Amino acid sequence: MNLYRSTDHRVFAGVLGGLAERFGWNVNLLRIIWVLLTLSPFPGLVIYLILWLLLPEK
Repeated sequence: MNLYRSTDHRVFAGVLGGLAERFGWNVNLLRIIWVLLTLSPFPGLVIYLILWLLLPEK
């Protein structure tokens, strides 16, 4: 499973773009889901920051 940060679909670090590219998901839909999860008690921002540190750039 080769996860990476996208250089093509990035707003901040390319984490969501890389996940969308890897699994064939719509990047905009994934961003909307992430925002909704971040607004709820779910720690979306913390998970994003951890993935930013762990995933290599494409």
